[in-house]
Amino acid sequence: MNKSKSIYRKNFSLVIVFLILISVIFIVALFISFDFNAKNIDNEFASKKIDVLEQTIKPYNDLFQNKIPEITSYQGFLDSTSAAKYADAIFHNFPFVQKIVFYDARISNQKNSTVFRDNFGISINQMYQFAPENGNATGIRIWNTNDEDDFKEMAVKLSDYIAFSDTSKESSQIEIFNTFYDIKSGKISYSNIPRRTDVKNYRELIKNGSPSSYYKQNIMTFFLDPYSLRVKNTHKELYQNVSIQPVVYYPLDAGNNNLVTEAALPGAFADFKLYFSSDSNYLTNETTRRFMPIAAMVLLIYCFLMLIGWLIYRNLNVNLKLFKLQYDFINNFTHEFKTPVSVIKIAGSNLSAEGGLSEKQRKQYGRILNEEADKLNDLMNKLLSFTQLENKSINIKKEEIDVEVFVTKYIETFKIKYPDFKINFKAHGVTSFYSDPVLLGSVFQNLIENAYKYSHPSKKELNINVLQEKRDIIFSFADRGIGIPKNELNNIFKKFYRIENQYNQNGSVGLGLAFCKELVNFMNGEITVNSKVNEGSEFIITLPYEN
Repeated sequence: MNKSKSIYRKNFSLVIVFLILISVIFIVALFISFDFNAKNIDNEFASKKIDVLEQTIKPYNDLFQNKIPEITSYQGFLDSTSAAKYADAIFHNFPFVQKIVFYDARISNQKNSTVFRDNFGISINQMYQFAPENGNATGIRIWNTNDEDDFKEMAVKLSDYIAFSDTSKESSQIEIFNTFYDIKSGKISYSNIPRRTDVKNYRELIKNGSPSSYYKQNIMTFFLDPYSLRVKNTHKELYQNVSIQPVVYYPLDAGNNNLVTEAALPGAFADFKLYFSSDSNYLTNETTRRFMPIAAMVLLIYCFLMLIGWLIYRNLNVNLKLFKLQYDFINNFTHEFKTPVSVIKIAGSNLSAEGGLSEKQRKQYGRILNEEADKLNDLMNKLLSFTQLENKSINIKKEEIDVEVFVTKYIETFKIKYPDFKINFKAHGVTSFYSDPVLLGSVFQNLIENAYKYSHPSKKELNINVLQEKRDIIFSFADRGIGIPKNELNNIFKKFYRIENQYNQNGSVGLGLAFCKELVNFMNGEITVNSKVNEGSEFIITLPYEN
């Protein structure tokens, strides 16, 4: 017994260690996952700015790569009207373009050109400035064309290209970019790209052309406002504020609670940058938001493991209780058998002794043998009946029962058995009902026996009341015995369970009340108990009244 208990104790210790271990793992997992999310947020804060930058400058790239090169498709034949339409489309689609200067240029060999080199001249025929006004492009002609540095730089590049380019092959992208684009802070100048045949014609004009011959060329300068770029914060969960600032900008009040990073703008916006800032609490909230699903998953796993631990604990607890019940049952059952067997053995030995016995002694030993055999038979029948009830292997045989006759019979039997036992009976308006008299008799016998057994010697008293309530018949067994502790009321109907007290030391297998409950349930009834320690107990049986 002690060895088995130590085994169970070790098992319970393992369960406790298991629960502590998974609790520690749960807490560590929460800390690790939160720290991982925090570091991941920091890394994303430094890297995801590229996504915001790309989305912000996407309109600029579209203008630079697609819309501006459209000027080449006109092959120098843009005039003020078509240039106005072009500018209007630019202003509608690219709000950061503040104004456009359009140069309608001429290529000739006249010396009075704005730029004249090696018998090659480029001059401004007409010059217009376009700006958005009330949703449309408004253009004005500029008459003073002498101080146009943007035009002069583009003219010089074009002159060098015509003089030195290889017309036997297509120009490279680097050569085109260096010749026909001029990018400065806040503006882009562009000249339409002449075809190889046009370049040959320009060279022929330089050598042999008449002074009155000329070719048309279009040059445009786009003035850009970086502050008009629309910042597209595609990661609002990381960046609380995103603004366009000069490259040299850095706020003096940037504290330790703010995280900042920046990304330089390209091309004509190279003097500006995207400035990203977030309060540390802002990123902490994002870390918490991402952490919650992970924490919920970890918690779910933890609860699942705790459930497994609880099931293991419950199983061990149930096994321990069963072990104790079986141990008590074996001890009690052995004792219940041991006493009658010992008495039978003694009586048998005396009967078989060589010395002669008187008739009186022979009858006395015979009576003892019969009584002890009846005890053994009663115990075996109770176990057999209990097993049959649990297996539903017996049938209820209902018949009409006369209440007074039925109850009086058991009262008389117990008065003969226990002369000092006072039993009172009263039927309240009930004369007969239908039930199985054998099964109900077993209930009566056990409850009356318990009332006598668990009563003080001076209070051997039982009151039996029978009454009808609606469609039920109710039997009440109220004694003045030792009572049952409140914490034991849920256990007394369990099989092999015994309450430890001075009246229960000398033999009880713990089947009496469990047997009564099985019998009552089998008859579609219910048994309950009310009890107070040292005042007595009342067992109430409710059975169907009608047949």
